[in-house]
Amino acid sequence: MASLHELNRLGQSIWLDFIDRNLLDNGGLQRLVDGGVSGVTTNPTIFHKAITGSADYDASIRTLIERDPNTSAERVCEALMVADVQAAADVLRGVYERTGGADGYVSLEVPPDLAFEATRTVAMAHHLWNAVSRPNVMIKVPGTSEGVEAFESLTADGINVNVTLLFSVEAWQAVAQAHLRALERRVAAGQDVAKVASVASFFVSRIDTLVDQLLAHRLRPDGSTPFANAKLAYQRFRALSAEPVVAAALAAGARPQRPLWASTSTKNPAYRDVLYVETLIGRDTVNTVPPETLNAFLDHGQAQATLDQNLDQAQRDVAALGDLGIDLDAITRQLESEGVAAFAESWQKLLGGVREKCAQVAGVAQRRDSRSDAPV
Repeated sequence: MASLHELNRLGQSIWLDFIDRNLLDNGGLQRLVDGGVSGVTTNPTIFHKAITGSADYDASIRTLIERDPNTSAERVCEALMVADVQAAADVLRGVYERTGGADGYVSLEVPPDLAFEATRTVAMAHHLWNAVSRPNVMIKVPGTSEGVEAFESLTADGINVNVTLLFSVEAWQAVAQAHLRALERRVAAGQDVAKVASVASFFVSRIDTLVDQLLAHRLRPDGSTPFANAKLAYQRFRALSAEPVVAAALAAGARPQRPLWASTSTKNPAYRDVLYVETLIGRDTVNTVPPETLNAFLDHGQAQATLDQNLDQAQRDVAALGDLGIDLDAITRQLESEGVAAFAESWQKLLGGVREKCAQVAGVAQRRDSRSDAPV
């Protein structure tokens, strides 16, 4: 049995990849924070399940409709998400202040249908940043080329960003370079670099799923490919941190852009259910986990630094894919494309669910009003 505080001592932060109104209203998030959770990530799928899977949001929806009967599903959805993110950020504000802004963040995603529109992504990110109005929020943007362009602009503007849907070392490298350019722009403009934070979300388990479809057998029965990929990205991160331009930025108070391991629930039942936690432990990293994975780790996980282990094997694992005719670059490009499409689909599903909720809530209100108006 491990504790999150053990991971913290090893230099890793654990963020919860989940949010809902019940967790916020009943003190559940505060208890998790007391146990060592130091951040929250959200996405359209999480919000869809939260909003449509219970009646917890009905009163808020009713209030929004009563204020403006012509309000759109997009506006209702945004209002509900912003309220949850604000509440979570308030719970985590103590972590943010105790760590000097190194931790305690809540992520809110720009609508995924803007993934290939840098200008609109920047505008929406500014809108969401102002709507939440909390220093410990991160706006999520995708790691497409347009998203990276938007990320650089937003970071230069002083907005905290979580760059998501990164699958390859090269994609992470492009984000890291954009981060450095943004910091240099802030320094040149005489702006404080210490007040802006960022993480680069590197997706891991999805690589297993696709590689397993392409291989008749695995390289080893432990799902080695995503870990090899992540370990190589982590080594690039460590090497980049030692470069003079980065060292100068850090000396000026800038925060390192930490790798964040995402998609860390185990998809293959043949693998250990905490595999994507135990194998990705390293200093200056974040792992965002769903509740089931968090509970499994607390029950039977083991906390020890692993990202710096077996680096030669990681190199061999990646090289072996090429020997087997598997193009890892093509795989990661496919995963990025599929990831953007899946997030966009989830966003549309969320909007559709909110529209249905609005209609249900409005119908209940109308029936209630008609009964109250009936003659006695």
